[in-house]
Amino acid sequence: MTTILIIEDEPELVKVLRSYLEQSSFKVITSYKGDTGLETWKNTQPDLVILDLNLPGMDGLEIAKNIRKQSNTPIIMLTARVEESDRLIGLELGADDYVTKPYSPREVVARVKAVLRRSGVDSAFESTMIKISELEIDLAGYSVSMGGNTIDLTRTEFGILATLAKNPGRVFNRLQLLEATQDGEVFEGFERNVDAHIKNLRAKIEPNPKKPIYIETVFGVGYRFSKME
Repeated sequence: MTTILIIEDEPELVKVLRSYLEQSSFKVITSYKGDTGLETWKNTQPDLVILDLNLPGMDGLEIAKNIRKQSNTPIIMLTARVEESDRLIGLELGADDYVTKPYSPREVVARVKAVLRRSGVDSAFESTMIKISELEIDLAGYSVSMGGNTIDLTRTEFGILATLAKNPGRVFNRLQLLEATQDGEVFEGFERNVDAHIKNLRAKIEPNPKKPIYIETVFGVGYRFSKME
């Protein structure tokens, strides 16, 4: 059974989310504090974490940072913060999605399913290896390396990279990239978050992220993968 860890300090929200998730056949474990939530994650290794940003004991951003140092466990952030900068900080730390309170629990469940679906993105691609210069993308093995060194990507980052790399020279707008990595389940306000994922990807695979040679920006349209030999 797929396990979801909820780290949230509002008991009523936890109760409602747990109910909706269990109705969708997920196993749910919970924690109400940041520091104990991180320990729970370490001890249980859930399939996905629903993480509030404002927590006692340890801030949600710090938890996300700690998780990303050790694992690519999908993270969906929950917060009452509405500033775009807060959302982008969370995404740059490796969050796969971001939900602003108040929210519909049905929407959260839908997002959980979409993110988990992306975690199986390798099965949606052909068993092929893409090699461009020093960059190697193993679509079947769900791995990326640069010059023989493994690069850790989140599931969303891998999905975007694989979509672009399989179609070198083709321009994808943000909506198309979301649809390719979320099986068409795209939520309002999420398109601009693709920019944060692209920034993360460039930081990981580009020799000079400020002058990318793999993922190119087509201003006013979107992104494409270089057709270099």
